[in-house]
Amino acid sequence: MLDVCLLGTGGMMPLPNRWLTSLLARYNGSSILIDCGEGTQIAIKEKGLTFKPIDVICFTHFHADHVSGLPGLLLTLGNAERTEPLTIIGPKGVERVVNSLRAIAPELPFKINCIEITEPTKSFNINGYILEAFKVNHNVTCYGYTIKIPRAGKFDPQKAEQNEVPRSMWSKLQKGAIIEENGKTYTQDMILGPERKGIKLTYCTDTRPVSQIWENAKDADLFICEGMYGEPGKEAKAVEYKHMTFYEAAELAKKANAKEMWLTHYSPSLVHPEEYADEVKKIFPNTKISKNGRMTTLEFEEK
Repeated sequence: MLDVCLLGTGGMMPLPNRWLTSLLARYNGSSILIDCGEGTQIAIKEKGLTFKPIDVICFTHFHADHVSGLPGLLLTLGNAERTEPLTIIGPKGVERVVNSLRAIAPELPFKINCIEITEPTKSFNINGYILEAFKVNHNVTCYGYTIKIPRAGKFDPQKAEQNEVPRSMWSKLQKGAIIEENGKTYTQDMILGPERKGIKLTYCTDTRPVSQIWENAKDADLFICEGMYGEPGKEAKAVEYKHMTFYEAAELAKKANAKEMWLTHYSPSLVHPEEYADEVKKIFPNTKISKNGRMTTLEFEEK
């Protein structure tokens, strides 16, 4: 299962009741943070979560409202005597940006490994899940991210016997082992049925609606998407600054056939985004107008 917490939902500047956009996801004892705007540490503490399991930080882009919380978070991790390495992923220039922000945190007891994304899409295998980055359309280089947790097929004893797999190997192969014996290699696919549906979360902010978004969010269990503007008459402003309206986000969720969409990254001028919920739900009924700290647990389907 994948635990998900949308720590903050604000864009541009934090408000007293709205931290800047940041997402924390936890799987198998490891945490991944996507974006780290001002107030991210407070948002984590407010939800009773912990910093220690954060192994990966991903940045969608390098505007201040998405990166300004990083120096303080690094200092907190350092003061907690963390020694495990930290991976930071982001668009081209991520190492330069991180090193610049580290001017106030120059000495840390752990290593930072920066990974630059230069391609339109890139995939990473991390701690048992798959992280996929895809380029979107903002006024600077910007990426969305999908987290996938694959799920192997069920054990099929008939298939195992047909493939002449010794019973003594069944348990080890189910756990992913590869066994060589008497010149023959035995693998997990020799004893398992078809791969089952896994878990999928897609997150994107700061972009115009482009096909890459709904294609990457296709059949997602949860689609978290920017909704900068909900008020009527903001369409031209969304185009000018390369953001999205609630209704454009809802159209993407509909095209993607997502199970559920959470809106985030609201403009500071959008004081009561919930006022526009009914209109958005006419396009995509399972839309949630998110607030700070919205949480859920995504679980495998039982079949």
